[in-house]
Amino acid sequence: MDSRGAVAAAEALSASFAELAVALRGGTVSSGSWDADPLRRVADGLLDGLAEISRLDAKSAALKVWLAAGYSAAAEALAGPAESPQDHSGQEMAVVAEVACVLAVSERAASALLAEARALTTALPLTFSALQAGVISWQHARIMVDETTNLDRAAAAALEAHFLDPDVANPARGFAGELIPGRFRHKARTWRERHHPVSIEQRHLRGIQDRRVEYAPDRDGMAWLSAYLPADQAAGIWDRTTAAARALQGPHEGRTLSQLRADSVATWLLTNASASAGAGTGDEGRENRGSATGETSHQETGGIAVSGGVPSPRAQVLITVPVFALLGLTDEPAMLDGYGPIPPPMARQLVAEGAESFHRVLIDPRDGAPLEIGRTSYRLTKAQRQWLRLRDGKCPFPGCSNHSLDNEADHILPWAHGGTTGISNLGQPCHKHHRLRHTTGWKPTTATKNEPPGWISPNGRRYASEHPDWEPPHWPPQQSGQWSALAPRAD
Repeated sequence: MDSRGAVAAAEALSASFAELAVALRGGTVSSGSWDADPLRRVADGLLDGLAEISRLDAKSAALKVWLAAGYSAAAEALAGPAESPQDHSGQEMAVVAEVACVLAVSERAASALLAEARALTTALPLTFSALQAGVISWQHARIMVDETTNLDRAAAAALEAHFLDPDVANPARGFAGELIPGRFRHKARTWRERHHPVSIEQRHLRGIQDRRVEYAPDRDGMAWLSAYLPADQAAGIWDRTTAAARALQGPHEGRTLSQLRADSVATWLLTNASASAGAGTGDEGRENRGSATGETSHQETGGIAVSGGVPSPRAQVLITVPVFALLGLTDEPAMLDGYGPIPPPMARQLVAEGAESFHRVLIDPRDGAPLEIGRTSYRLTKAQRQWLRLRDGKCPFPGCSNHSLDNEADHILPWAHGGTTGISNLGQPCHKHHRLRHTTGWKPTTATKNEPPGWISPNGRRYASEHPDWEPPHWPPQQSGQWSALAPRAD
């Protein structure tokens, strides 16, 4: 398929979607089996429409895959042969960054799409053909890519043929597209484990190298913390956590088993006193912990229940607190660096109990601008870094969510070329995008005191950076004009 073919395919898909929409609005989509019952005919037509939309989605995904693979190949040809492994890595980073910015997705998602596109268009012809025909979904295609990862070409072809080639010896029972994705993954993984040319022991040793812990902010002042571990370790941690949580249960314990598990793990990770977190079991463990059946299992702080015994984090924290919220006069959220909005009681608890290297940032009640940075670290370089963290909130590259604490200060106009160390000439890209800037054609644009730098891709496309949106804080009810001196002026 050339570029004209891709445009024609896209136009055909658009026409198909338009025709389907017209048919649904006009009530003409029907199998014709319920003519005596108009309502059933409409319902049956809507189901037919859903089935057709599913097929069109698959065809659209196939076109997206072809376009992504084509762009990757074109970019590689334009860049020419890499002179070193570092240059090759930089070229790949540049391609991923461009696709991520064009699609407005994360670089992880763009990298996954490009890898899946390469696999489907080069190594999995049956899967790609089935996707183009709309007989399997994009989820099925991704599962096939995932389950053939790290297989040699022959093993991957055998797995693909087992599920998608009805003429192969010993084919799978039923067609892959007729299985829900979860069941298809289970069947594909089972077949893969049984026929993998490499022993599971060898594969496990490789998998151990990928062990990691991941952190993902969520809503309402909460976040997810997950770990990718060897199965025996993960099962052991789960069993120990469950035993500790069950040991804490009692007639006066109001927390659920899930809450007790979470509190035990948090305490183990934030302190060295794992025994006090409920590591033991039985009556002795209960007695040693004290709070298992007592009144101290919960602590109320500003109306929010805080689990008993779980300490405040002892780490470097940057928290932006509206001054009135800190005083308890309003209930608007504070901002925790690397996370986002948190409840005022949580912010007040961090201020009261403190974290090592804790920096409090008060904001102006008139316009939400930063008022003051704590003077516990006054040296210029530290103050500038704190201001960069306030200005940017994270790595300024579009779509990147690396926390500002992990990032590296970088001169936009290099020092060797006359650049200053002022805030307007500084960015704080993460290590990955710092390297992208210095090894590829990606370049940052100018910054200001309050605006982080944007980026220009090697193709000349400009992408704005994302940065925190400061908002004026809520004012508490005035009493006898007590806040009038601070009130915003009309001009």
